[in-house]
Amino acid sequence: MLAGDNSMVKYPNGNRKEFHTDPDTLKKSNQPTFSRRGMTLEEEINESNEYYLVNNQAVIYKKPTPIQIVSVDYPKRSRAVIKEAYFRQASTTDYNGVYRGYYVDFEAKETKNKLSFPLKNFHQHQIEHFKRCLLQDGICFVIIKFSTMNRYFVTPASLIIANFEHDDDQKSIKLTTIEEASIELSIGYRPTIPYLDAVDQLIKNKGIKTNNDR
Repeated sequence: MLAGDNSMVKYPNGNRKEFHTDPDTLKKSNQPTFSRRGMTLEEEINESNEYYLVNNQAVIYKKPTPIQIVSVDYPKRSRAVIKEAYFRQASTTDYNGVYRGYYVDFEAKETKNKLSFPLKNFHQHQIEHFKRCLLQDGICFVIIKFSTMNRYFVTPASLIIANFEHDDDQKSIKLTTIEEASIELSIGYRPTIPYLDAVDQLIKNKGIKTNNDR
């Protein structure tokens, strides 16, 4: 979407809301530069988080992947060189942070499937993490990208949990179910993925007022 275009969010009830982008604002030198060509979902979210951070809208970061260091060399007393290390399995989810006083925690997943979203890439410890965060009234969700159709959804963690724990050998969620229970995003220019608009809706669904309502 080009500068000056409008981004749009589609909510589960079928309503659509436009979010206008001021062309003059886009020209400010202190804004991050965005280009979506060939970007992965992670890159799109990272750029969106940078935009939100620069504009003081939210403080949300990608969690670093834990590394198991096996061998370290010390060529100098003041310098250590890692000679061998392995990526360890991430302990929780991809992103977390604070938005308007609320704890936000989410995972990002891409799929080439057109009819369903597979849950094979989720692990039990991630599901347990979502449960614990929800018990503390955290705002938890998954940003799902159907890459072949260029469709993006903010899906509540509760839907992921319910389907993951369902006694079914074929663990996946139909696209129609995701469409009904999720908030679909239309990709914008700044931010690339306007997912905080969907977070506002998730907060409202919990019966919590956002700053926009006060």
